[in-house]
Amino acid sequence: MSDATATPPSGGCPFHAAPPAAGACPAGAPEAVSAQAAAFDPFSDAYQQDPPEYVRWAREQEPVFYSPRLGYWVVARYDDIKAVFRDNLTFSPAIALEKITPTGPEANAVLASYGYAMNRTLVNEDEPAHMPRRRALMEPFTPEALQHHEPMVRQLVRDYVDRFIDDGRADLVDQLLWEVPLTVALHFLGVPEEDMDTLRRYSIAHTVNTWGRPRSEEQVAVAHAVGNFWQLAGRILDKMRQDPDAPGWMQYGIRKQRELPDVVTDSYLHSMMMAGIVAAHETTANAAANAIKLLLQHPDAWRELCADPGLIPNAVEECLRHNGSVAAWRRVVTRDTVVGGVPLAAGAKLLIVTSSANHDPAHFEDADLFDIRRDNAVDHLTFGYGSHQCMGKNLARMELQVILQELTRRLPHLRLPAQRFTYVPNTSFRGPEHLWVEWDPAANPERARPALRDAQAPVRVGEPVRHAAGRAMVVESVAAAAQGVLRLRLRPADGRALPRWSPGAHIDVDCGGTGLSRQYSLCGDPSDPGVLEIAVLKEEAGRGGSRWLHENVRAGARLTIRGPRNHFRFDEGCRRAVLVAGGIGITPISAMARRARELGIDYALHYSGRARASMALLDELAALHGERLHVYAGDEGQRADFAALLAGASADTQVYACGPARMLEALQDCCAALPGDALRIEHFHGTGGTDPAADAPFTVELKDSGLVLEVPAGQTLLATLRRANIDVASDCEEGLCGSCEVRVLSGQVEHRDVVLTRAEREANGRMMACCSRARTGQRIVLEL
Repeated sequence: MSDATATPPSGGCPFHAAPPAAGACPAGAPEAVSAQAAAFDPFSDAYQQDPPEYVRWAREQEPVFYSPRLGYWVVARYDDIKAVFRDNLTFSPAIALEKITPTGPEANAVLASYGYAMNRTLVNEDEPAHMPRRRALMEPFTPEALQHHEPMVRQLVRDYVDRFIDDGRADLVDQLLWEVPLTVALHFLGVPEEDMDTLRRYSIAHTVNTWGRPRSEEQVAVAHAVGNFWQLAGRILDKMRQDPDAPGWMQYGIRKQRELPDVVTDSYLHSMMMAGIVAAHETTANAAANAIKLLLQHPDAWRELCADPGLIPNAVEECLRHNGSVAAWRRVVTRDTVVGGVPLAAGAKLLIVTSSANHDPAHFEDADLFDIRRDNAVDHLTFGYGSHQCMGKNLARMELQVILQELTRRLPHLRLPAQRFTYVPNTSFRGPEHLWVEWDPAANPERARPALRDAQAPVRVGEPVRHAAGRAMVVESVAAAAQGVLRLRLRPADGRALPRWSPGAHIDVDCGGTGLSRQYSLCGDPSDPGVLEIAVLKEEAGRGGSRWLHENVRAGARLTIRGPRNHFRFDEGCRRAVLVAGGIGITPISAMARRARELGIDYALHYSGRARASMALLDELAALHGERLHVYAGDEGQRADFAALLAGASADTQVYACGPARMLEALQDCCAALPGDALRIEHFHGTGGTDPAADAPFTVELKDSGLVLEVPAGQTLLATLRRANIDVASDCEEGLCGSCEVRVLSGQVEHRDVVLTRAEREANGRMMACCSRARTGQRIVLEL
């Protein structure tokens, strides 16, 4: 806890951070560290209050650094952390439950006296043991299996809210958010009712023992609590063995032990019994407290959820991203490797700060903004990623949805009074120890409408659907940007600031009642937080989206959009940029040119079109870029000579291009001599997807899930994965947006997307599940 005078309501002593002990540097530690790295202290109040803000300097300046206080290398950026999660052989989870603060001999003797023998669990187990156990125990966690728990969760939340709804003031942690997830966890595990306060004390002790820094005089008390917890878990497991056919995940494990005695062992079940009680409830309890605190600190967002419960599933993901209950995880390096350009020796220990990754602007547009409509919020790493991703993620999502549904419906007038939030100091798990809220009981909606208490609301078990997080916009103006091109200025209907966006970003626009959703690149000024601008070419031979916008949208109209998001990102650190646009492809390129100009990058802008009259934004571009703008109008006999303009390109030149396929193909030929990633392309259209007459079936092996699936002709890989209950994010499903990217471990891919660069295709390490396939006769292995 960060407040030395605070005491948990369940009794027991608070556990405080101790000064770091002096010791020898581990092998592989650098001889010198920066001042900020030397000062890094994850047990400090500043880290507990806001981990992403505490390590902002690392994301921006030193994304992989050594902490002498901790004896760990700290990793802060999204891509680096995801890479660590992906490779569980090089980055072993073996230390995930290791005591981050070694205890003294007296505390160790106490643990031994209880027979404490915590073994490997799903969290910290290496291959080849991990996946067989995970597969054996996974079934109760599937969305279909979890659905039937929802009525119990809802009734439980309602009953707890009944206890305080007329009081006008409550500590939601003590009165709702701790006991409900704990009760749900016990129900899911199949544990008989136990004393809540005792389990809470034991759970906190387990967290401090594993991830905290108890003072030497506190270690013995912690050890007694952990030892008692261990013995209690054993007694509960013995009771369960007497009725193995009863419902519950642990009973499921006992039954699996009959089938697979070498996989599901006695010691494994005992360890999972103890770890399961903590894992199934503490992180959810903290996540719920963090989410409600965050929403009440953003009252506009709270009011939106009260008015539109359909936003709750996506709001849950954004709360988990912005202020989740899991701040960091740990890994140990098994062989010499490199992370974020920093060499790491075998044996190096890593603290991977997932909460920092969730605020990385390279992956999340305007990452610090709390935006319940953020359409890639589900990309957060709070649940981990890869083979060790949290199995209970969908149970936690369901609980959070139900809690928010019940509170927004029954107590929409909740407010957050001034208070100091305290946390149990540890590296990895965080949630406020208390969360006081207030309201006027006389204004409770169910006093006038008693039936409101029992109203039903749908719950989505699994990832939220992207299109449910639309943002209402008002068309401020419609103007002709060129012949056949409309420029739309859009402002948020609620008047609030929009997420900031970076050049290359696009939005999805719902085209009225047509059922069509189309992607349009942003072409305005990224520094203006109040407006988004797109330019739309009317395509008579298209699928109807642009036609609908041209024929129906007028100033004052309302549109629903999603985003912004960016799969065509401009590298602001590049030294020289060649920007190439054809036709309406000028939209993302214009934003890049504006940014290059602001940053003082050496750049040239080459813009081609069939006729000058049909080339959008020309006057604005000429005013901004002067001699750096080169215009090639076909009706004036001008044509870009890509070979000539790239002939003298240096090795550090980056080329960004958007336009018609023929132009891009010609440009690719001229860039053949440049490094593979020098050319970055955005296309207008996908490649058309699957042709049932031409496509052959193929086999896909999912390495992390241990599944082998057959993808039939006429069906996409994405559809096959969904049928197997494997979550893969998606959006356009045309190979345009990059949302459904999956990692390829082996096998040759027939790439049909328009996202990957030439070098990325040649590397054969990634594919888009919505359109690409294995080459004929190939079996592909995916990291899923």
